[in-house]
Amino acid sequence: MDAFTAGILQRIRNTEADLVRARESGDEFLAEVELAELEDLQRLATEHGVRFGVNA
Repeated sequence: MDAFTAGILQRIRNTEADLVRARESGDEFLAEVELAELEDLQRLATEHGVRFGVNA
């Protein structure tokens, strides 16, 4: 696995965890920010052929 792939996958995992924490704490604004970041990371991964999630 190259550095880009490892980095993007780690950032996706971190952002997913941050999103869960934001939702659990009831911080709706932070949850929206984390969700937008997650969507951006997933788009970037897809554009570069990086598989993530349950289909990885």
